[in-house]
Amino acid sequence: MKMTTPLVLALLAGLAPLSAPSIASAEPQVRYYEHASGQWLTGQRAQIRQDQVARKTQAMRQPDARFMRQSVRIATKEKPGTIVIDTDRKFLYFVEAGGTATRYGVGVGKDGFSWGGTMSVGRKAEWPGWTPPAAMRAREKAKGRILPAYMAGGPDNPLGARAMYLYRGGGDSMFRIHGTNQPWTIGQNMSSGCIRMMNEDVTHLYERAGKGTKVVVVGPGQENRYVQETGLIRTVSNKTGKPGLLSGLFGG
Repeated sequence: MKMTTPLVLALLAGLAPLSAPSIASAEPQVRYYEHASGQWLTGQRAQIRQDQVARKTQAMRQPDARFMRQSVRIATKEKPGTIVIDTDRKFLYFVEAGGTATRYGVGVGKDGFSWGGTMSVGRKAEWPGWTPPAAMRAREKAKGRILPAYMAGGPDNPLGARAMYLYRGGGDSMFRIHGTNQPWTIGQNMSSGCIRMMNEDVTHLYERAGKGTKVVVVGPGQENRYVQETGLIRTVSNKTGKPGLLSGLFGG
């Protein structure tokens, strides 16, 4: 018996996985495209559903309260209707009459992708489609991430609800002011050069900034000589455009 016990135990141990397969190994693997990362992934359906719930929960996160939409008093020589973007402070100003402006929080270019200059809105689109530039696709492919050649507009599209295409000298600069399905990135250096806004904010700005609107981008480290804040007027509700007592804390 003593000689056979180890053998029996070994045989039983070897048979155990056959008699009691794990639920994980029994569930088939499926391949799916993840829009957020731009990659094809393989996983089990239960895990995929769990990840989708986690992403939706993350999408509900809001940026810091200081990046909520706010009406401010300003000193400026720019005409009403001008957009001024301060990339260091992560604010976009839409200049209004009477020394006032609406200030929006934005996300800007990461290291190596920041810029400054004067452009204009050459085109506008609601729920725009996204065609990643060839250079971006090649850059991401080198990192092991495969971007689609084209992505139709919708909630999963990284351009968000609205896009304003910035032109210089009559040609498309490839930079945009657009929405995002990642609102928690507002106030950060995250993009490849485009200016991203919360969807409710870019929709609000979209209705006010027409084609031909002047856009001044103050690059990193540059002095903002275009707009200087002199005080707050009121907190503006992101959803209604009207004053909201709690919107400064909860995003309205």
